[in-house]
Amino acid sequence: MVSKTNSNKARLKRHGRIRNHISGTAVRPRLNVFRSLKNIYAQIIDDEKGVTLVSASSLELKETYGGNKDAAKEVGKMVAQKAIEAGITEVVFDRGGYIYHGRVAELAEGAREGGLKF
Repeated sequence: MVSKTNSNKARLKRHGRIRNHISGTAVRPRLNVFRSLKNIYAQIIDDEKGVTLVSASSLELKETYGGNKDAAKEVGKMVAQKAIEAGITEVVFDRGGYIYHGRVAELAEGAREGGLKF
């Protein structure tokens, strides 16, 4: 059995490899995803300036539990709505070293339904 610290180290290593290829600009900022056991978080980041432009998390939802796929989809829609209000329509998706499956995929689908293009 793999311990939590080893699996998180592997995720961070994957994330580092992804970040070598993906970077957010002012024209196309980066949509970053962080997933914990209880919640999911999304940020839209301009890497050139090093600034978070928009953020959303399952903590902002009225639901009591934010660690399921329904909450992830709502966070995706929420971050898309905030991004469009800020004038952002296109982003680069950064899955944060996580597998594109489950909550991460639902967040991406919710962001697409909300109007973001990636």
